[in-house]
Amino acid sequence: MPIPAIQFLLGLLYANAGEWLMHKYILHGLGQNRHSFWAYHWHEHHAVCAQNNMFDQGYQSLCLTTWNAQTKELTVLAGIVLLHVLLFLLFSLFTGAIYASLMLYYYKHRKAHLDPAWAKRHLRWHCDHRLGTNAANWCVTWPGFDYLMGTRIKNKVLE
Repeated sequence: MPIPAIQFLLGLLYANAGEWLMHKYILHGLGQNRHSFWAYHWHEHHAVCAQNNMFDQGYQSLCLTTWNAQTKELTVLAGIVLLHVLLFLLFSLFTGAIYASLMLYYYKHRKAHLDPAWAKRHLRWHCDHRLGTNAANWCVTWPGFDYLMGTRIKNKVLE
C-alpha cells in the first residue's frame, strides 16, 4: 500500500479513536458536571433527545449568536481543526482525513437528530447510544473503535 494511502487510512483511524475518546471521557465524563463547558452534551443534548426520541430541534437552524448544543459542538470541531493546522503542513493526507472525518461527523450527527428515522437505518449504533445504553456506543460516524474497545452494544429493544 502506498504511503499516501497509509497516511489517509491512519488519519481516519485517528479521527475515529478521537471521536470515541472525546465522547466517552470528555462529553460524558466531564459533561456530567453541570458547571462544565462540556455539560451541553449531557444536560442539553441528551436530555432533549431522550424526550423527543432522538430529535433535537437545536439542529434545525444554525444561529451563531445562540449558544446551544449545536454551536458549542461546532466550536469544539473548529478547535480540533485549529489544533491540527500545523500537522497539515507535514502530513496533509493524514490531516485531510481528520478534517473529512470532522465534516462527516457533523453532517451525520446533525442529520441523525433532525431525521431519527434516517438515523435508525444508517446510524444504528448512535441510536443505540441515545435510546439504549448511553454508557456504550461512543462513535457516531462509524462504530470501528466501539468494536475495537468492546463498547458496541446492540439494543435488543430497538431491533
